Amino acid sequence: MPVNLSSNGIPAILAGDMNSKPLLQILDIKPINSSQERYRLILSDSVLTQQTMLATQLNDRVKNGAVRVGSVVQLIEYICSTIQNRKIIVVLNMETIIPECEIIGNPKMFTESDTISHNPPPNGISHHTPPPSNHRLNPTNTTNNIQTFRPTVQPPYQPPPIYKPHGAITKNEAPPRIIPITALNPYQGRWAIKARVTAKGDLRRYNNAKGDGKVFSFDLLDSDSGEIRVTCFNSVVDRFYDTIEVGKVYIISKGSLKPAKKNFNHLNNEWEIFLESSSTIDLCTDEDSSIPQQQFSFKPISEIETLENNSIIDIIGIVTSVDPSVPILRKNGMETQRRILTLKDQSSFSVELTLWGDFCNREGQTLQELVNSGLTPVLAVKSGKVNDFTGKTIGTLSSTQLFIDPESSEADNLRSWFNTRGKNVISQSISRETGSKTETRKTVSQIKDEGLGRSEKPDWVSIKATLIFIKTDNFCYTACPLTIGDRKCGKKVTKSGGLKWQCDRCNKEFEECDYRYLLQCQVQDHTGLTWVTAFQECGEEILGCPAKELYVIKYEEQDDERFGELIKSRLFAEVVLKLKIKEEVYGEEQKVKITVVKVDKVDYGSNTKFLLDSIKMKR
Repeated sequence: MPVNLSSNGIPAILAGDMNSKPLLQILDIKPINSSQERYRLILSDSVLTQQTMLATQLNDRVKNGAVRVGSVVQLIEYICSTIQNRKIIVVLNMETIIPECEIIGNPKMFTESDTISHNPPPNGISHHTPPPSNHRLNPTNTTNNIQTFRPTVQPPYQPPPIYKPHGAITKNEAPPRIIPITALNPYQGRWAIKARVTAKGDLRRYNNAKGDGKVFSFDLLDSDSGEIRVTCFNSVVDRFYDTIEVGKVYIISKGSLKPAKKNFNHLNNEWEIFLESSSTIDLCTDEDSSIPQQQFSFKPISEIETLENNSIIDIIGIVTSVDPSVPILRKNGMETQRRILTLKDQSSFSVELTLWGDFCNREGQTLQELVNSGLTPVLAVKSGKVNDFTGKTIGTLSSTQLFIDPESSEADNLRSWFNTRGKNVISQSISRETGSKTETRKTVSQIKDEGLGRSEKPDWVSIKATLIFIKTDNFCYTACPLTIGDRKCGKKVTKSGGLKWQCDRCNKEFEECDYRYLLQCQVQDHTGLTWVTAFQECGEEILGCPAKELYVIKYEEQDDERFGELIKSRLFAEVVLKLKIKEEVYGEEQKVKITVVKVDKVDYGSNTKFLLDSIKMKR
C-alpha cells in the first residue's frame, strides 16, 4: 500500500511556506545534548530531507511511541529559522497519519541549489511511481488498489491572513508569526508572542565592573498557559518601562532567549527573554479573554513544612489576624516597613505571611481595616518566598502579588469551608515553632554519632542534660540599646573617643549601652558531654538574672565572691535544652555550632512517659 507524501514539501517550507501543512515522513530521531530534553528529527518528502527540531511540548509523542522512525506525519504548525547560516525547521504541532511505514522514495539531503522545480498538482500530493515491493507498507498485498493519504487541510500557500499585503516582500521583511510561549527556543531567528503582563518588577539600579546600569523585568502569560520572564537593561528600560502595565496584553517580538536564572526566576520556563534595541512591544487594544488574568499553582499550608528554604510558591488562605505595620532597619542601614498576617486554610494549618515595604501600606492596610471591622477576607499570594528561621513563614518579594477576595473557584471553596465549619477549627501554626514540630529527643552522643548539623538544613533536637560548667570570661557583650520596630537592635557597640558608645548599624552614639549574654556552657548526660552557646533570653533563663546585673557585680562592684556563688548556684541542675545544630565556617575551618533556643525545667512526669514510650518502640 504505497503512501504519497507532499510534493516539494521540504523546499516549500524552506522558501517561507508556513501554511501548506505538508505530509512528510520521519527518517531519524535523535536526542540533543542540552540542559533541556529536546529531539532532532530528519523529515523527508520522498525526494529531499531536512533536519528539524521538535518543540519540547511534543517530547511525549517520542517517548510514548506516537512518532518514531518511519512515521508519516502532517505538520500543522511550524517555523523555519536560520541558525549559523543553516536553515532549521522547528515543528510546533503535528499529527501522526501512519505510525510506522517503510522508507518512501530515495530522498537526499536538501542543499541551497535545490529549488522547487515545478508547480505542485492542485491537491498538493505527489504522484511518484510506486516504490519497489521491499519499500511497501504491506509486501503481501498484491492488489492494484492504491490508498492515498491526504493531509486534512492542504490549501495553496498564502501569506498569513493577519498581515495586509503590501507588495513584494524581501527576505526577513515579513512580520514574524505569533507562536506560543512554550514553543520559544534559541533556534528561532524571528518570532512574536501575544501575552498578558501578570507582574512587573521595580526599576533597579546596579553598579559593577562594567559601570552603572538599570534593569527591570516583567512576567508574561499566554492563552496556552505558557509563562516567561522578560528583562530589559539600560536604554531598553527607557523605551519600555513606562509602556508596560500589569493586566494589559501585548505582542512582543525581536529579542534574545537565554537560560533563566532559577535563583531569581521562579517561572516554569527554562528560558528568559532579553529585549534589545530592535525589539518591539505593541499594545493589543482589544481585550483577549482567551488569555487568563493570572495563573496560580496553590499549595496547601500543611505542605509548606516540607519545602526547601527560599522556595517560591503560591498560597491562598483566610486572613485571621493582621499586626500593625512597624519600621524595620535593614542590614544596609535603610529603613523599611514590616507587617505580619496569619493565614489558615482547609488543611487545618496556619502560617505567618510577612509583608515588606509598600505591601504594608497598600494591601496590608486594606486587610487590617477589613479584619478590624469583623470580616475575614480571602488572600491569594502569588510568588511568596518560604523562610525557615524559626519555623516556616512566607515573605513577600518585589515580584510577589497579593489578591484580596479574588474571583476563583479556590477562593469560593475556601470561603464556603470557612463559613460552614472552618471558623470553629483550631489551626496548628507552622510558624514560630523553632523547629518543635520536627523536634526529636536525642542524647549527647547521638549528636556526634549521627552527624547532626552537617546537612544543608539545621537539625532541631532536644536533650535532657545537666549544666556542669559556664565560662565566665566574656560572658556578655556591649550592645546597641535602640529599639527598631518591635525589637532591639542588639548590634555590638564600641566606645567612640572614650566617651560615647557608637553603633555602626544605626550610625548613632549614646551615653549608655545594653549588655547581652553570649554564654559558652558545657552540658552532660549519661552518654557524654558537649559545648553549647546560649544568647540573651536563654542566658537569662540559665543564670536567672539580666546580663547587666551580672556585669555590674563582676566588673563594677568587683565582688568576685558573690559572682562566683551566683554561677555555682546554677550548676548541676537538670534541664531540657532545645537545640539548633548547624555546621558553620569559622575562618577556613568548618565547625558544628550548637545553639540553645529554649531552656525548660525537667517535667519528670512527661520525661517518664517519654522513656516508657521509647522502651515500647524498641520492643
